[in-house]
Amino acid sequence: EVQLVESGGGLVQAGGSLRLACAAAGFTCDDYTIGWFRQAPGKEPEGVSCMSISDGSTNYTDSVKGRFTISSDNAKNPVSLQMNSLKPEDTAVYYCAAVWGVVPVVTMTLYEYWGQGTQVTVSS
Repeated sequence: EVQLVESGGGLVQAGGSLRLACAAAGFTCDDYTIGWFRQAPGKEPEGVSCMSISDGSTNYTDSVKGRFTISSDNAKNPVSLQMNSLKPEDTAVYYCAAVWGVVPVVTMTLYEYWGQGTQVTVSS
């Protein structure tokens, strides 16, 4: 059974940084993709970034390009989301999700497994 656990959320001032981590368990090989999504109060969920573990390919939504970086170390687990130059509009619950295969897009309906979410709050 695949399980995902997020960590690293918190409260930070605008312009600050946070690092989220997604620990995945239950995958029997590296042929899967990790995605990060977020949902702000009163808004639709939004795809943020994704990383295919097998080939290291990544993708970002336009609003976070140049500020967020998705990565993993040689162990390929956990997958981290480094968030720099945070803005109040980045405030949301951030979710880690996963799907088998190389899925280079952050489209929610493609992802099968979801973590419990972690709150990120950016104060102005």
